[in-house]
Amino acid sequence: MNQNGQPHSGAWVSFTYASFAASAFLVAMGIFFLPIDLWMKGYLTMGIVMMIQTCVTLTKTVRDNHESSRLVNRIEDAKAERLLMEVSKAA
Repeated sequence: MNQNGQPHSGAWVSFTYASFAASAFLVAMGIFFLPIDLWMKGYLTMGIVMMIQTCVTLTKTVRDNHESSRLVNRIEDAKAERLLMEVSKAA
């Protein structure tokens, strides 16, 4: 979902999956054809896999923090609105 609460289009979701698959494939081919020892290729592969995992985790954490702050802001806004309504009724 984007910031307006609307779901992403199917084309956008497909594009993101295809982009990820293409980039992973191209990096894998680059490592495979490097003229280095097998253990060096394994080390590079391990580093790239860990970097991808960390990027996914970081993205989810940032998104979760943003979503929770939006919820807290909504609660605060509702409290402020209720207080303003009570003040306007008393006046």
